Amino acid sequence: MTALPVEHAAVLEHLVDVRPHRHRSGTVFDVGTVAGHQGHRIAVVETGAGTTTAAALTERANAEFSPAAMVFVGVAGGLRDWLVIGDVVVATKIYSYQGGRSEDDEFLVRPSAWSVSHRLDQEARRLPRSNSWHSFLPDQVEGGAPVVHFEAIAVGDVVLNSRRSELAQRLHKSYNDAVAVDMESSGFAHAAHLGDQVRAVAVRGISDFADGRKAAADREGGQLLAARNAAAFAIALITALEPDEGTARAAEPASPEFPAVHNTNAARDNARVGQQIGVNLGSVRGFR
Repeated sequence: MTALPVEHAAVLEHLVDVRPHRHRSGTVFDVGTVAGHQGHRIAVVETGAGTTTAAALTERANAEFSPAAMVFVGVAGGLRDWLVIGDVVVATKIYSYQGGRSEDDEFLVRPSAWSVSHRLDQEARRLPRSNSWHSFLPDQVEGGAPVVHFEAIAVGDVVLNSRRSELAQRLHKSYNDAVAVDMESSGFAHAAHLGDQVRAVAVRGISDFADGRKAAADREGGQLLAARNAAAFAIALITALEPDEGTARAAEPASPEFPAVHNTNAARDNARVGQQIGVNLGSVRGFR
């Protein structure tokens, strides 16, 4: 899952044999295989900004492909001075910060929060230890390889570009452990949570510091660097998971044994039904 064109393109840089997969409702997924990793197939979609469409398309992707895992790859604004443009944040906790109760003289926060899949969290934490994920980074990495942080993030349908605004103060006071802010991850996490507990994680690259200089940071290439670094880590995480058995065995000849059928008319009818079922399932088989 991605929100912006720069994020979508960063993921596609790692895929080969990419083909469009058109959902009956109009959503177009790009489906390909991770270069050099035949058993890892990925369906990528660009949701646009905002939690609502992120949630809707996460649910649609989950229903269409029944994936082994779902990853939201994108950029985020940093809320800590120790972060560096291009650093990667793996969200251990995702806050939806806009829930609350508005009184005459105060706003009482009523947040929702989702934690990362334990399995994905454990696999993700292994990658920085050996720096094996660096092989997925672009050839030219300014300032050396980025640092990976495992921290909470805050999410809402607001572009935060100030450290002094009312929202910035609320985040500092009520969501003090959040080190970054974005606009999609809570919708993604909520839909994944409702989708039969599908394994899900958000991987975000720091593109700016939400401090009034977002436009300048974007012009200086912050979004591109952040998107590429986040995509590199996400792809490394995906390849650390068990390969898709359906894809890995696709080249193996199938030789199932069936009992003999003596009623030839029934056999012909069953064959037609079997062929139709094969066609219907073929569009989604192999994306687990």
